[in-house]
Amino acid sequence: MQHGEHAKIVITFGTFDVFHIGHLRILERARLLGDHLIVGVSSDALNMSKKDRPPVFSEDERLAIVGALRCVDGTFLEESLEMKAEYIQHFRADVLVMGDDWQGRFDHLGDICEVVYLPRTPSISTTATIERIQRPLLGGGSPL
Repeated sequence: MQHGEHAKIVITFGTFDVFHIGHLRILERARLLGDHLIVGVSSDALNMSKKDRPPVFSEDERLAIVGALRCVDGTFLEESLEMKAEYIQHFRADVLVMGDDWQGRFDHLGDICEVVYLPRTPSISTTATIERIQRPLLGGGSPL
């Protein structure tokens, strides 16, 4: 950065429950789009409203996991999907990154920052992982 230029701030959001390689890859790719990456981690209440089930790991645990990553410069608790614009403005973000499963949903925020949708890692899903873990337990067998 030259004198007078400000750091380019990237912001993204997610639940990040049962953290997996897909989470890591999207965060690493988001970080490459700027100088700092700020991550909003969905609160337990927001996760319940979105997915109709509690997260496996608490919001405090998920904040700690995401915050410990080398590519992440800061985290905060996302309380509402409708507050994306406020979060972007609060952190002075230049770029909003979302997974491409949200394609087009946040285009209206293009007047306050650049909006980028990144492809998700194929064949990786937190919900599918949780179901795979629970399947042997429901059948009475050993999960291992």
